[in-house]
Order: sequence, then C-alpha cells, then structure tokens
Amino acid sequence: MTAVREGRPDGRYGRSADQRADRKLKILGAVLGVALLGVVGWSGWSYIAGQDLSGRVITWNRVSDHAVKVHLEVVKGKDDTGVCTLRSQADSGAEVGRKDVTVDAPKEQVDVEVTIRTTERATNAVLVGCTSADHG
Repeated sequence: MTAVREGRPDGRYGRSADQRADRKLKILGAVLGVALLGVVGWSGWSYIAGQDLSGRVITWNRVSDHAVKVHLEVVKGKDDTGVCTLRSQADSGAEVGRKDVTVDAPKEQVDVEVTIRTTERATNAVLVGCTSADHG
C-alpha cells in the first residue's frame, strides 16, 4: 500500500505562504534599515554643516584665587559675530565662574585673552560652546 500525501510537496509548486511572509519581512527590514541610515547620515551632516564658528581654549592660567586668564581661539566667517561661553570650576567640580565673550573682529581666526572672575580658587577653564550671534 502506498502512502498518500495530502497537499503539495514543499517547494515544488512555488513558495509556501511562510516563505512569502519571510521574504516580505526581509524586504521591509532592509527598507527601514536604509531609511534609518539616511536619517542618521542627514542629521550628522546638517549638524556639522550648521557649525558656523568654533572655538577652543589654547591655554588657561590661574592668576589669583578669584581669577583665571584664558587664551581662546575662535574660527569663524570674516564678517560673522559669535558668542563663546567659558566656564571655570573648583576642585569639587562646582562652577565658580562663567563668562560670555563676544567675538566680532573682522577676521576668520581670532585669538582673545579673557579674564574670568571666580568665586573661589579655580582648577580649570573650559569652553562650553560658541554660537553665532546672527543665528541666536
């Protein structure tokens, strides 16, 4: 006696419903993955391209228990005006001084020396960030 199989043999007459569903899920996953990469790439590019000016602390020196002198370098467009925020901290990590510095010299690279008054002895001076005064 021969065994009679119900239905069609696997793979003989096309893909099964499970195989079609798996393929659709793979395609959907690939499309969503490409879209996510596009969004991440676009966000990164727009962030970098939006940086109108940048700055960095070249040196800093504690001149007293209540003041820190900072040498700041700012790179910007020749006619742009920017504002850079500097911060100084105590040994405990508490902020003891903060100063906004307006940079409006008609040059692309500006070196500025600034004194930050502090409420107690400072152990560092850092650049919080620079923004374009024209764009807020």
